[in-house]
Amino acid sequence: VQLVESGGGLVQAGGSLKLSCVNAGRRNDMNSMGWYRQAPGKQRELVVIISSDGSRNYAEAVKGRFTISGHTALNTVSLQMDSLKPEDTAVYYCHADVSIATIERPRANREVWGQGTLVTVSS
Repeated sequence: VQLVESGGGLVQAGGSLKLSCVNAGRRNDMNSMGWYRQAPGKQRELVVIISSDGSRNYAEAVKGRFTISGHTALNTVSLQMDSLKPEDTAVYYCHADVSIATIERPRANREVWGQGTLVTVSS
């Protein structure tokens, strides 16, 4: 699995950006895919994930402004970010929870991260 992100950049407050993430490697079974972000001097935090059943889990800070689309079966997700705020400034990372289940280990998994893409929102 190799997650490749695109999008990001500089935008004024109130503007929009779209991030995309695709698996450039062999297609794998994903338990979930999603986005995390890390602002300068802060810990990495969840933005949103989409699970294999289609359910979505958004961070409170982005609910109503960000929308995730895509499907784990296709190993691709996108993040539409609207009404951006300066506090959304961060490096955004694509994340995949890859299933490596076996009969002996039915819940085995591994995490894969993209290289990150910078989103800067100016006030």
